[in-house]
Amino acid sequence: MPLGRELPQLLRQRLYYKGRKFDFEVNRLRLPNNAEGEWECIRHPGGALAIPVTSEGKLILLRQYRFAVQGRVLEFPAGTLEPNEDPLQTIQREIQEETGYRAQKWQKLGEFFLAPGYSDEIIYAYLAQDLEKLEKAPTQDEDEDLETVFFTPDELEKSILDGELLDAKSISSFFLARPFLNQLS
Repeated sequence: MPLGRELPQLLRQRLYYKGRKFDFEVNRLRLPNNAEGEWECIRHPGGALAIPVTSEGKLILLRQYRFAVQGRVLEFPAGTLEPNEDPLQTIQREIQEETGYRAQKWQKLGEFFLAPGYSDEIIYAYLAQDLEKLEKAPTQDEDEDLETVFFTPDELEKSILDGELLDAKSISSFFLARPFLNQLS
């Protein structure tokens, strides 16, 4: 096998932290060129995200407080996969809990690594349509601080380009959905 095509050899793997949402490990590897080093990795079960679209063509987003950035971030509804849970089941649950809407029509937009330089987290993105407002108000988890906001696709794109604080999974998913959103208008 030519150099560059071989995979590194795992020499040692140490779990430093086992958390509620992710684990943190340090791995000692030998590269194909025989150099050795340590690489840190966050192991995450993955997440699912929805781009909910109302019958009026508005997108439902959440303005959510995120401790790591010490501020509110604009993002689409999303959630962490439970063990052995299908990503579509995850987001169907999360969209109801976080927005108070249920979608009748789901379309998978794609999946992507969130930050492959240090994490194995995969995001599964969906377009959620034919929304039904639930009688029961959205329920926030104890550790959530959410505000529901509505944008047209053009308003959201302008916010992204103007530098409003959005997370990468929402920006990526929005641009995966943009061709479908253009068809709806």
